[in-house]
Amino acid sequence: MTTTGAIVEEGARGAPSGPWWWARRRAMALDVVLALASALECLLEGVAFAHELGLPGVAGGLVGVPAGAALVLRRRWPVAVVLVSIAITPAEMGFLISVVGLYTLAASEVARRITVVLAAASFAGTVIVALARFHQDVATGTYHPGLWPAVAFSVVMALGVTAPPLLLGLYVGARRRLVESLRERADGLERELSLLAERAEERAEWARNEERTRIAREMHDVVAHRVSLMVVHAAALQAVALKDPEKASRNAALVGDMGRQALTELREMLGVLRTTSSEAASPAPARAAAEPERLAAVAAVAAARVRGAAGEAAGDAVDGGPSLEGLEHLVDQSREAGMVVELTVHGDQRSYAPHVEQTAYRVVQEALTNVHKHAPGAKAVVRLAHRSAEVALQVENGPSDGEQPGAGLPSGGNGLVGMRERVTALGGVFVSGPTDAGGFRVSAVIPDAAAA
Repeated sequence: MTTTGAIVEEGARGAPSGPWWWARRRAMALDVVLALASALECLLEGVAFAHELGLPGVAGGLVGVPAGAALVLRRRWPVAVVLVSIAITPAEMGFLISVVGLYTLAASEVARRITVVLAAASFAGTVIVALARFHQDVATGTYHPGLWPAVAFSVVMALGVTAPPLLLGLYVGARRRLVESLRERADGLERELSLLAERAEERAEWARNEERTRIAREMHDVVAHRVSLMVVHAAALQAVALKDPEKASRNAALVGDMGRQALTELREMLGVLRTTSSEAASPAPARAAAEPERLAAVAAVAAARVRGAAGEAAGDAVDGGPSLEGLEHLVDQSREAGMVVELTVHGDQRSYAPHVEQTAYRVVQEALTNVHKHAPGAKAVVRLAHRSAEVALQVENGPSDGEQPGAGLPSGGNGLVGMRERVTALGGVFVSGPTDAGGFRVSAVIPDAAAA
């Protein structure tokens, strides 16, 4: 159930549907019937009591009817109803209002000390009236009952009048409070479940967005560099086709190999994204729950292609992904495409955590790809510094020489963003920007997680 549905249901339970102070019309009808019965009883008893006192019966009726009708107020003012019943006890009327009033008082939210005081007053009034009536009705000219039988009879009668409604009211009130407490607890749990469901949905959406970003980054890293080199080699092929047929043949074979590899990688990743017929027929919640897993599978395929490309670059299979060992081969690929690249390494060569080396490799790869795109014919310098707790790298290129035509490579503007995301995710520092000489510089410092 949604949060809105829970609020509507809670409002429906708590909002009164009856007039004035009644929660339901059925409760109002019951109180009106009880008040009419009590008013009739008090009318008859009031007339009889007025005749015993030698007063007109109308006087007793004028007192009894309003007193009995006060029972209609029992849910609104239970204390006042009990006080009325106690006040008319000496007139020997109001049995119904006394019983129902005590029951309502005990079942209400009135403080327990007030309930005890009023119940004791009602009990005492009943004992006194019963004792007086006992002596009046039982005593004759020759028989006068003792005090203790009269007291015992009066106490038993008073207990019979006050104890059952009082105990029943206490039980009903406790049960009602327990039910309300359980209902409030259930409503609270329902609200918590709704909040948990909303948070789970938000986490799922966050996970989907993260996986989509990861897929985009991996696909960019896997495909963009290879396709960029294809375009550069194709441009070189066009330039030397007539001058050097042998070199043109080598470039054509290289372009074909790269194109087949790029096509295979795209087909594998898109195949994971394709929804199967069973997934399409599944309910929407199931598809939404399975989407992060499908996205993760795509990212895993992309990472596998990354590892395959890194293995080719390093000359062997690298289980953890691309590493700095393949950096020399990466530079050679750009040299084969006609770029002048200088690689300098500072410090003793050492190994880092796999994801640190993979990130450093990707930064250099993307920086060289950007040189192919935006500065054809420019010289590039790749600097790598091995340090005790971090690896620093810099790729700087000069301005384009203006003589070599550009390959016309499109730019999506995601390369620098992806590099920055990778480096900052590892707690590193990434800086990029133009140089004073008119070129461009990319710098990154990545801490070694294994050393930390």
